[in-house]
Amino acid sequence: MRIRFVTSNEHKAEEAAEILRSGGIEVEWVDLEYPEIQADSLEEVVSFSLEWVSGRVETPFFIEDAGMFIDALSGFPGPYSSYVFRTIGNQGIIRLMEGVSNRRAKFYSVIGLVAGRGMKAEVMGAGVPGRIAERPRGIGWGFDPIFIPEGGGGLTYAEMGRRKNEISHRRRALELLADRLGAKIVK
Repeated sequence: MRIRFVTSNEHKAEEAAEILRSGGIEVEWVDLEYPEIQADSLEEVVSFSLEWVSGRVETPFFIEDAGMFIDALSGFPGPYSSYVFRTIGNQGIIRLMEGVSNRRAKFYSVIGLVAGRGMKAEVMGAGVPGRIAERPRGIGWGFDPIFIPEGGGGLTYAEMGRRKNEISHRRRALELLADRLGAKIVK
């Protein structure tokens, strides 16, 4: 089976291709920037973007948006994660967390799927609980150097290398996608 992944983020495209390959799903990366509205939920962002992409990209295709939700910051940056990363980055989040003992956080991924022409779009999501590191650790993209997932042995996503793809929020969302497509991702 072959499906298009519409994203301008090469890192996301690589991760999705690696994860879905084990389920027999070939990912074709469609490098296309599309509008991402600022909204209160990732589901709203994905739904809006799906509508914009529909008719511009041949089906089947999917898009994905993710966010890091920090408990002590009332879920911030959440759906604004991309903007926050571009403006204050990992160091800005670390500064916001100075002196904060509750470092619990969650990374959440939402996928929007259009399986066929004229078919209704579907939105699905999954997350991974974890915590914010005291300082950036490892080499990675986005918030990976400051997010320590549960079940990751105390390592940040960035320190895990390819092992991240075995436990990440994106993997969990892609497992839902694979299931919807009648495939199963192998560990």
